[in-house]
Amino acid sequence: MECERCGGLMVSEKFYDLLDGEIDFRGYRCLVCGEILDAMILKHRESLESALVQ
Repeated sequence: MECERCGGLMVSEKFYDLLDGEIDFRGYRCLVCGEILDAMILKHRESLESALVQ
């Protein structure tokens, strides 16, 4: 997968909540710029884009 921000390589990763350790989720992280994408980030970006179009 290619990073939309910089064109670098996106890798699948499991992320953990370091405060209480009860939350974890899967997403993608760019090895070049550090961009993180997961389902929630993509959902928020889509809703923001649709709000800007209206």
